[in-house]
Amino acid sequence: MRKLTSRNFENEQQLAESCPMQFALQLISGRWKLLLLWYVHSGIIRFSGFKQTIPAITTKMLSQQLRELEASGLLTRTIYPEMPPRVEYALTDKGRSLIPVLAQLNSWGAEQQQLTNQPEPRCNKPASDKPAAE
Repeated sequence: MRKLTSRNFENEQQLAESCPMQFALQLISGRWKLLLLWYVHSGIIRFSGFKQTIPAITTKMLSQQLRELEASGLLTRTIYPEMPPRVEYALTDKGRSLIPVLAQLNSWGAEQQQLTNQPEPRCNKPASDKPAAE
């Protein structure tokens, strides 16, 4: 997180107010945010489901990225009052509107992997805790 009083933060805010691309990038920038959105697009997923799907992400970073996506209005977080606590994440309408863009990016990435003889993509099949809602 950037300090709210830094000159760089002020410049980013000013640019975001005048440039739609910068505004969009502020919502989705972060090492894991696009992957998190991509994995949750198939349905509701629990915190542990994200950890299983992206084992390289730390718990702290996962929590931070999910909080930022929630604050941006792209995800909803539902906490169930039970022991142990159960937390589920789902896309909002705003988040769902981003899925066609992510699908295009995924297709483009798959094409680039094939052109560079990379191994078969692994992130095309998200691990969801529940089936997608129709």
